[in-house]
Amino acid sequence: MNNGFGFSFPNNDDDEDKNKRGDNNGGDASNPFAAFGFGGGQQGGGFGDMLNQFGQMLSGMGNSFNQASQSGDSAVNFDMALRMARQRVGDKAAVSAGDKKAVEESLGLVNHWLSETTTLPAADSKAQAWNADDWLVETMPMWKRLVNPVAEHMNRAQLDQMPAEAREMMGPLAGVMNSMNSMNFGMKLGHALGDLAQQALTGTDFGLPVAPRGVASVLPKNVTRISKDLSVPGQEVLVYIAAREAARQRLFQHVPWLVERLVASVEEYAAGLQIDTSNIDEATRSLNLESGDPQQIQEALQNLQNMDLSPRVVSRNAGATSRLETLLALVEGWVDVVVDASLSERIPSSAQLAEAWARRRATGGSAEQAFASIVGIELGAPKVREAAELWRRVDNAVGVERRDQVWNHPDFLPDAEHLDNPAAFIDTLLDDSTDADFDAEFSKLEEELRNNPELKREDGDGKDNGSEDGTEL
Repeated sequence: MNNGFGFSFPNNDDDEDKNKRGDNNGGDASNPFAAFGFGGGQQGGGFGDMLNQFGQMLSGMGNSFNQASQSGDSAVNFDMALRMARQRVGDKAAVSAGDKKAVEESLGLVNHWLSETTTLPAADSKAQAWNADDWLVETMPMWKRLVNPVAEHMNRAQLDQMPAEAREMMGPLAGVMNSMNSMNFGMKLGHALGDLAQQALTGTDFGLPVAPRGVASVLPKNVTRISKDLSVPGQEVLVYIAAREAARQRLFQHVPWLVERLVASVEEYAAGLQIDTSNIDEATRSLNLESGDPQQIQEALQNLQNMDLSPRVVSRNAGATSRLETLLALVEGWVDVVVDASLSERIPSSAQLAEAWARRRATGGSAEQAFASIVGIELGAPKVREAAELWRRVDNAVGVERRDQVWNHPDFLPDAEHLDNPAAFIDTLLDDSTDADFDAEFSKLEEELRNNPELKREDGDGKDNGSEDGTEL
């Protein structure tokens, strides 16, 4: 039996348990309290047994608290999260040798094709085929980096919301409260990761490098599951997914600032977390409970029941969310472009697969869903289509090499406004190209002057003193 929190309990309806209780009705006729844990007859113990069970329960809670404290100062019990996630996944069957070979060959093939559509070299990554359990274990270190700052600042925001007197009174209980919060975050994280592990197709599904550095990973079992719904040969689906993974690996390995910029955006958002109760204050102010009119009071209370009175978690650093959305869109948009250019003439179903991927991004397994359920950041849907169109227009305007050079520095990247106005960004690239051409011509002229003394002025220092054209000062 599952209670909805990922814990499995034994079935209480088996005959053995019934016999232990005395009959099939869950109780002993001679002991009406048996159903509540009070023993009777030879099962004995009575009140002493109840106290013993209560002590065991407290001991179990203490063990959980100790585990939370032993994990360091972490605001999330990641051990609990991993246990619950692995329990939720269930299937730990190893990846077959055939699937491993198929993943390795697919990644090798698409890397050869991608080299024709991007100047970023192939990543020095080890090809690996994972099952869902592998994904959980291997990606947990990155999830720790992303989730822990949010949980830490959430705890701090909750304490800041409390009156000073209440904080002083609960001082001795702060450790217990932190342990409980840690377990609560761990439970939520375990649920979310367990669900996500069954959907994930690669180690970088969402434009987010949760897999270890230097690992290009594909989950063939999950790929096979989605290929059945697409009426597309499984090998073509695998090649398409492998191409997306290989393209992201090129970005994450050869754009050294990219991964840290993604993590820094999450940390910046977390640092500004605070509890907003303005909606509660507004709702209570709107109630007219002092009129004395029973009907008005009844209507007010009914309206109150339909209101969302839960405190809202907001961040003072809301700009970090926008930057994160834009960066995720630019990563996935660039991947869309280079993969399409690589596969369009080689894989018959590439257009169908690209559209299916876009639907998946919009309806499930997307970056915004992952951040909302796991990291706790409410993202808007990244404008991936707009970003892809921007990269295509940049490619047409200045070429592949100049397009990929945009990743050389974060300040060179398009911003959120450019996604809606690609022409403005392309204008900046064209201006830069003009300046670069001018600098190149100027350097060429300087080189000619150095190599041809006859072109220099006769005054010996190469400077024009105006004596030859009558403009001498």
